[in-house]
Amino acid sequence: MGKLNVFNFISLDGYYKDANNGIDWHQHGQEEGEFSAKNLEHDSILLFGRITYEMMASWWPSQNAIEAMPEVAKGMNQAEKIVCSNTLQHTTWQNTRIMSGDILTQITELKKTLPKDITILGSGNLSTQLAEAGLIDTYQLMIDPVAIGKGTSVFSGMQRQLNLKLTDTRSFKSGTVLLSYEAYN
Repeated sequence: MGKLNVFNFISLDGYYKDANNGIDWHQHGQEEGEFSAKNLEHDSILLFGRITYEMMASWWPSQNAIEAMPEVAKGMNQAEKIVCSNTLQHTTWQNTRIMSGDILTQITELKKTLPKDITILGSGNLSTQLAEAGLIDTYQLMIDPVAIGKGTSVFSGMQRQLNLKLTDTRSFKSGTVLLSYEAYN
């Protein structure tokens, strides 16, 4: 049985995207890149909402991404990917399939039947929907040492309390901190 994990980076004031839906404030240095590349070796299925998928699909297969972060680009491009969307008709990024319809039921079944983990990258709306349903097992939040003032909270729209137990911390030389949590009821 696989676990459903969330990995997201946020600003010090709790936003995963700024008021213009941008993420260019995120500083992903060499050490964070090495961490990301190592995590991609775990053969987890990557799960995205449509908006995050389109952003990722436009960047990671590009020559700029391959030159800037070759190991992360390799891992992202080779990974099995699922994009949750009721509007997307086809994908262009290799190893990607579309999941539409009743996402909650389908993710519940995947968790029961897959031998590997599923990791949600970004995808705030999808993460909130799955957290509300109690389907997310762990959260990794990479906190950048920057306050952006306005944006969208990583837990925007949550209607219930989310109880988390801190399981690990890691500090990067850049000042970025990674907090790992396990969800419990």
